[in-house]
Amino acid sequence: MLSNSIFLYCLKAKWGSWSLVCLCISILSGILVGLQYDPAAPYYTTTAIDLLIPYGQYFRSLHFYSSQFFFLLTIIHLLAAFPSTDSYTSVQWFRLVFALPVMLLLLFTGYVLRADSTGTSAGFIAESVLLAVPLVGPLLNNLLFAMSEHGMQRVYIAHVITLDLIWLILAWEHLRRYRIRFTDNLAITGLVLLFSVIIAAPIDPEKLGVTYISGPWFFLGLQELLRYLPPILAGFLFPIAFILALLMAQKRSRFFIPVVLFLCIWLLSYLALTIIALLR
Repeated sequence: MLSNSIFLYCLKAKWGSWSLVCLCISILSGILVGLQYDPAAPYYTTTAIDLLIPYGQYFRSLHFYSSQFFFLLTIIHLLAAFPSTDSYTSVQWFRLVFALPVMLLLLFTGYVLRADSTGTSAGFIAESVLLAVPLVGPLLNNLLFAMSEHGMQRVYIAHVITLDLIWLILAWEHLRRYRIRFTDNLAITGLVLLFSVIIAAPIDPEKLGVTYISGPWFFLGLQELLRYLPPILAGFLFPIAFILALLMAQKRSRFFIPVVLFLCIWLLSYLALTIIALLR
């Protein structure tokens, strides 16, 4: 039992350290990219970063892929930590669970800020979904998007300030447990740096006459579900149900087994919807 506990702890710590390395790279590269970005001319400045700024395309790719790696490694870290959810207090688990949708919103607003055909379409879909939610929907849209009235201004502020601060507040107590050194994580550091050299960050030009544009990979399942259900069900209640179930997924909860079953069904359903969207 003791050896298993030590192994799980080391596994969680390693995935956590790798995700934090990617987070640091994402923040540093994001500062460099953000200084060149103008919300008043989003698509122009995005393409200008790639074409005119020295090493601009590389740093935009580095910011893009380090953010993706950070999210994926955090998910693996969460899965590795799942058998030991009882080691967290209810408040700690609450904060960590709510850090997950904030992280997704950070990724999503980054996609939108590209202001290409994919980003703009995804932003307007998100805005339509929020406006369909009574009471809190218009307020959230005004804080995060409001693209129809303010273009990319609110999205930019949410991406570089608001969501970052909220995520840090939610995750800070957990982050304090880790001490990372890039020299101890050369493999993941080298992978992210090299990956960004080989594969450029995506940007889609305007696609005239196209009636279907696929959104970011983590958004595809919801995008597909919006074809069958009203926005409030597909775009709001469906993801909220997952977050609420995750909040209850502590072993001390008497609903642990049915909650885990629900989470598995939800994830398999979302995977199936994503595959369907990819095949369109």
